[in-house]
Amino acid sequence: MRRRRINHNGFADFIVLSAFLFAMYCSASGQQSVSATNLIQQFKAKQFFWQQFEVAEKIVKLHDTTVLGQLELFLNDEDRHERGNAAFVFAALGDDRGFEVIRAILEDRTSARPKGDIPAGNWTLSAQIRSDRYYAVWLFGNLKDARAVSILIPLLKDENVNWGVPWALGEIGDKSAVSPLIQTLSERSPDMRVLSIYALVQLGAKEALPQLHLMVHDEEKIHFDGLGTVAEAARSAIAKLDAMT
Repeated sequence: MRRRRINHNGFADFIVLSAFLFAMYCSASGQQSVSATNLIQQFKAKQFFWQQFEVAEKIVKLHDTTVLGQLELFLNDEDRHERGNAAFVFAALGDDRGFEVIRAILEDRTSARPKGDIPAGNWTLSAQIRSDRYYAVWLFGNLKDARAVSILIPLLKDENVNWGVPWALGEIGDKSAVSPLIQTLSERSPDMRVLSIYALVQLGAKEALPQLHLMVHDEEKIHFDGLGTVAEAARSAIAKLDAMT
């Protein structure tokens, strides 16, 4: 089944997936639990990948590994978003096949794949690959598996997916990401500098304070969060880190 695609291109990926996350959790609140059988049926029937991921999270919360057999075929689905959603379930339930599938999606920069709908522009294979790889970064962030840190850190330099990497590292919460994120504070892009600041605060990285103090006069504007400045983000981060015990 083909899914509607969003043209994930650089920072647009970060904004679009954030909007999807907000809608997803709002729609999930207050809903009653359903059986594993019903959830598997929903997983197979969902039209949009972000709706399917919402179902995947519900399946994981059942802690029932017997469902994996019913999702196994999805690990080879041509649609990488659908494949990734199934892989998330496997990985979150302790089956390493899921982790490896997400890794493979992220590392695949060349192979052919189905054409998806990209409303924001003309479809190209490179745009589809970028979208699929970015989604894998997002899945790793949601999985919160420390093994992904060594895979994600080099991608701080990958302009096709790097916008999502600081967020994913912050979500995973492993301190080994602190030093690479501090290095990213010197990136040319003000957006990458601020996204790294956010991740460092999430990691409680007080060792970033000396570098942050050097950024309090960096008035370059960012392209999200009200179009503020790097300096504003740095000052806010310093206050938050100083308040941590």
